[in-house]
Amino acid sequence: MSVETRRGDVRISLIKLRLSMIGVWAIITSLATLILIVVLSILGIPYFGLYGILGFVIFFHFFQWLIGPYIINAVYRVRELKLDEYPWLHEIVERLSRNSGMDKPPKLMLAEIDIPNAFAYGSPLTGNMVAVTRGLLRTLDRDEIEAVIGHELGHLKHKDVVVMMMISIIPALIYYLGYTLYISGWVGDSRRNNTALAVLMGLGLMVLSFIFNLFVFYMSRLREYYSDAHSAMTARNGARNLQRALVRIMAASGRISRKIRGEYEQFKAFFISDPEVTIKTYDRDVDRLIDELKNQKPSIFEELFSTHPHPAKRLRFLDQFIT
Repeated sequence: MSVETRRGDVRISLIKLRLSMIGVWAIITSLATLILIVVLSILGIPYFGLYGILGFVIFFHFFQWLIGPYIINAVYRVRELKLDEYPWLHEIVERLSRNSGMDKPPKLMLAEIDIPNAFAYGSPLTGNMVAVTRGLLRTLDRDEIEAVIGHELGHLKHKDVVVMMMISIIPALIYYLGYTLYISGWVGDSRRNNTALAVLMGLGLMVLSFIFNLFVFYMSRLREYYSDAHSAMTARNGARNLQRALVRIMAASGRISRKIRGEYEQFKAFFISDPEVTIKTYDRDVDRLIDELKNQKPSIFEELFSTHPHPAKRLRFLDQFIT
C-alpha cells in the first residue's frame, strides 16, 4: 500500500470517527428531547417543572466541573511539577502543544500514585492540566511517555471533557425526572387517575436513563480513539509508541492488587487506560504481546459498559497510522 493511499485511509477513518461522535450527540439530544416532551404532555405537567429539574441538574454538573480538578488533586495527591523537575517532560509537553496548535501548554502535574496512568482535566478555575502518575514514570520509557502525553493533549485540543459533561447531563436529567414522577406518584392523591401512570412512567424513565448511559459510554470510547489518533499524528512514532505504552500500562497494572486499583475506580474514565483492564504476563517482549492482543476478538458485551475501547480494537485502530 502506497503512502498516499494510507494517508487517504487515515483521513477517511478520522472523518468517520468525527461523524460518529456528532451522530451520537444528535441521537442522544433529539431522543431525550422527544421523550421528555411526550412524558410531560401525557401527564399534563407544566414545562416549568421540567425547567426546574433541568436547572438543578445543569447547576450540579457545572459546579462539579468547576471544583472537580480540586477533588482529583486531593484524591490522587497531585501537585504541579516545577520547571526544574523532569525538564525533559516539560519539553515534551511544550513541543507537542505546539504541534497540536494549542495557544499555550497545559500545566504539567504529577500524581503520587503507583498505578501507571495519565489523565487530562481542568476547568475555568484551574486551567488545563495534564497529569502523569509516579507509576507511569517508573514503567514507560521517554518515547512511550511522549505518546501518552500526545493522547492526553488530544483530549484538551478536542475539548471533549466539556462535551462529555454536556452529554452526561442528559441521562442524569432523565433519571431525576423519572425519580420525581415515581415519588410524586406514590405520595400523590390516590383518587387521581394519573398517580399509577406517574409511577410507571417514573420507573420507565429511570430504566431509560440507564440505556442513555450506554450511549455516553459509547461516546467516551469514541473520544479515546480520537485522542489516540491525535497522539499518532503529533508524537514521534506516536502510533507504535502508544501501542507499546498501553500494553506496558496494562501489564504493570496487572501486578498491582485489585484492592489498590479499586481505590481509583470512580475516576477511571479520566485515565488513558482503565486500571481494571489488565494483562498478566511474564513475557518482557512487548511487541509480541501487542501482536497477541491484536488477534483477540472481543464480544460486544466486553465493551458495552466500558468507558474505554477494548485493547485489541484500540491497538488495531493505531495500526493504520504506522508507516
